[in-house]
Amino acid sequence: MTRTLLTRDDLAPLARAALGRPLAAVTRLRGGSRKGVYRLTRDDGCTAIAYVWSADEDYWDAGPADPRDPLSPGTGLGLLTAAHDRLAAAGVRTPRLLYADAARTHLPADAAVVEDLPGGSLEAALTRDPAAGRAALERLAAELARLRAHQGPAPGKVAVVDGGGTSSAASCERRVTEAALRSLAEAAARDGRIAAVHGDLAGLLRDLAAAVRPRARHTLVHGELGPDHVLLDAQGHPALIDIEGLMYFDAEWEHVFLRIRFGSHYDVLRAPGLDEDRLRLYRLATHLSLVAGPLRLLDGDFPHPEAMRSIAEHHLRQTLSLLRSAA
Repeated sequence: MTRTLLTRDDLAPLARAALGRPLAAVTRLRGGSRKGVYRLTRDDGCTAIAYVWSADEDYWDAGPADPRDPLSPGTGLGLLTAAHDRLAAAGVRTPRLLYADAARTHLPADAAVVEDLPGGSLEAALTRDPAAGRAALERLAAELARLRAHQGPAPGKVAVVDGGGTSSAASCERRVTEAALRSLAEAAARDGRIAAVHGDLAGLLRDLAAAVRPRARHTLVHGELGPDHVLLDAQGHPALIDIEGLMYFDAEWEHVFLRIRFGSHYDVLRAPGLDEDRLRLYRLATHLSLVAGPLRLLDGDFPHPEAMRSIAEHHLRQTLSLLRSAA
């Protein structure tokens, strides 16, 4: 498809409504695959960040997602505002919401404007200034502990559960197993190495799922928290971004992703009391998802295909390693 990305003229009405001043410049930031992320620079030099949800900005081309499914793509203004409010109530930092346009007054798409934090990403800080990065990691560990202290009555996205709705997931482990089997089928259709061991991986998934004991406790989790999803304010305090997937779920689901994305820095974020059976199931499920998702994205026109190929290849190797170790 031919994508039309937004210009300064397109975003000027939104910027004026949100920030009260003329817009001098716009920069589309790299990284967003489900929404457009633009830095807005006012005529006085102050900046803010605009999020835009539209078909042109969604490289997955997946169409509407079902918010009742906790593992459905976290995309949309309603999910953002619900997650923002829930995190604020929990005392967990996220960029302050300055303006939300659900009526599509200024663009033919849902849009929001949030504060622009000056400290850059935690990912960059860990490389640029390890001491400051370590301090931010320790603060992030405290934020994650606050998330774990908040529980919901059932697994599901915050926007659904807090709004009195009902999730479609009977349990976290069942929903993860279903998703993993779908990821396995998608990956096998695109890569012969996975296809060759499809039956073995399906059997391993079912064995790991059978070992998980029922649980009624569901805590707040971000769902996809990596060091690039944490920004720092002027004092070096962390703030979570890409929060639309915020949900009540198993803490183990969060920690498998944290361990993958933070690597050697994960020890600072490690939490006590995690269930090893859930970790084993969720680790394999996450690796399969990170094979299938990037390979699916490569079917389209994502502008940075080499990065996606690298992700898929790494997690494919990890998947095969887990299978060998279980033999």
